[in-house]
Amino acid sequence: MKAARLLSLLLVLQTRQRVTSVELAERLEVSVRTILRDVGVLSTAGVPVYAERGRHGGIVLLPGARLNASHLEPAEMDSLSLAGLDGVQREQLGITAAHDMAIRKIAARRAAGGGTSLAELVIVDNSGWLAAEAGELNIADLALTLRARPRLRIDYRRSGAKHATSRIIEPYGLATKSGRWYLVADDDQTAKLFNLERLEHYEALSEPAATRPDQDLRSVWAELKNRTEAAGQIDVTVRLRETRIDLARRILGARLKEAGSSNDGWRLVTVSYPDSESVRQLLQFGDHIEVLAPERARQRIAELATDIAHRHKTPPA
Repeated sequence: MKAARLLSLLLVLQTRQRVTSVELAERLEVSVRTILRDVGVLSTAGVPVYAERGRHGGIVLLPGARLNASHLEPAEMDSLSLAGLDGVQREQLGITAAHDMAIRKIAARRAAGGGTSLAELVIVDNSGWLAAEAGELNIADLALTLRARPRLRIDYRRSGAKHATSRIIEPYGLATKSGRWYLVADDDQTAKLFNLERLEHYEALSEPAATRPDQDLRSVWAELKNRTEAAGQIDVTVRLRETRIDLARRILGARLKEAGSSNDGWRLVTVSYPDSESVRQLLQFGDHIEVLAPERARQRIAELATDIAHRHKTPPA
């Protein structure tokens, strides 16, 4: 919209006072001719802005001229309240434009004070390393649907399943963690997380969501997070090479309990798992790890390693 572009142009000038027409065109994603035309419109309307020609020229806002264009719109306030999102996640939610405008307004208000803002010193990127591109589901459309608080019928494929199944859920909202988006909902009065990468279809039903009256998105998320990160039922004791301790901390997180080091380059640690089958995660450490106890965990690792070794003895068919 032209009005939004004119406001953006003004906010940039209040921050910098003199900017080249080429830089403005790049920032606002229009042509230089459009920028010059917009400057003419603003000047005609009485805004003290003009185009200064020459080698060191540019678009100039007269010194001391400050316009109060910093009031935030509801969409802009929404975008700032979701402060933990990075650029990719804002794009997925469809709030990039509102967020960018809010940031320009804040920068314009801050310009008089000088100094470097914290936003110029910190980058937030919530995506995982080497993360694959997001699926085809339009997260912004889903968020818009959830504003009306409807009950949903979804087609969802559970992890490891070949086909999706249909169910009716009572949604609380969306959550994002480690670069992945989740739908937080009650399924048969039980809080669950639905990975949006495996959500194949959803339909808003006519009746409102029957969520638990004493719960909201934040309380249910806390419940699910505690359930997921709670201490496991099996403590697996392993020897791990010292050179792989930092990697283990990144991969295993709170499951890893360190128990001192030895002089031979290995460290004795404990890994907490919900069951013995989960020890298959430790195979990624290859020959840098040895499972010591309990015996059923050590046996399971031996079975898995034997199967892998047998499969790699001969060339693939």
